Amino acid sequence: MTRDEAKTILLLYRTPADADDPQIAEALAFAKSDSGLSQWFAEHCARQEMLRRAFREIAVPAGLKEKILAAQEKTARKKNSWAEADWRILFRPIPLTAMAAAVIIGLLIFGGIQYQHRANEWREHHSLANFQNSMVGMAENGYAMELQTNDLKQIQNYFARNDAPADYTLPPNLENATVTGCAVKDWNGAKVSVICFRTGKPLLPGQQNDLWLFVMDESAAKTFSASASPQFQKVDRLATAFWSRAGKIYFLGTSYDDGSIRDWL
Repeated sequence: MTRDEAKTILLLYRTPADADDPQIAEALAFAKSDSGLSQWFAEHCARQEMLRRAFREIAVPAGLKEKILAAQEKTARKKNSWAEADWRILFRPIPLTAMAAAVIIGLLIFGGIQYQHRANEWREHHSLANFQNSMVGMAENGYAMELQTNDLKQIQNYFARNDAPADYTLPPNLENATVTGCAVKDWNGAKVSVICFRTGKPLLPGQQNDLWLFVMDESAAKTFSASASPQFQKVDRLATAFWSRAGKIYFLGTSYDDGSIRDWL
């Protein structure tokens, strides 16, 4: 988790009860280890307490209930007729307490909209669609293999040295594919192990591989999960399979025209 991600999550924090949410709890733990974020969070909590205190200090005007009921009765009698006296009532000076309440409510509504907007942006940025599109975009738009080798053991060792997922399990059929190398990709602060293969079919001009396996720790998926049974779908020009096993998320992609992705599982 990065500082910006933690800050976006902590914008939703209101009371200690919110710490029961796993994402907020993780962000709180991160804030404790970051002095700058910790200071910002303390100021955020102070602002929330100030707003709550301001609400508690607003006194309900005397006779408010009776006035509301009387106004409703008057409106019902004159629903089709607005007299001059009614307009004077509408434009009477607003009491300071009511004005203060309106300002505070407006600020809270505006702040709530901003918090919700940022929360929605965070969820979209951490969505399954974003993960899949990012991985497919890498495969389709070109990349540099950080290690070129046909030795799967060397690839696992490379991932382990670079703190990327290395304790994965390849599908049986994929172990028989021709491996050409690997790379480590970052996705929202999480490392993704990328293993590059060739199916044996002719490659397009400039293409290095036509089969890719992406492996990520399941704990890095904040907003989605995967089942043990592979789920198949088209993502842009690739045929893909998506599944999880033993704490790892697997995403396999190959050229869409191939149509034989099931043969590699």
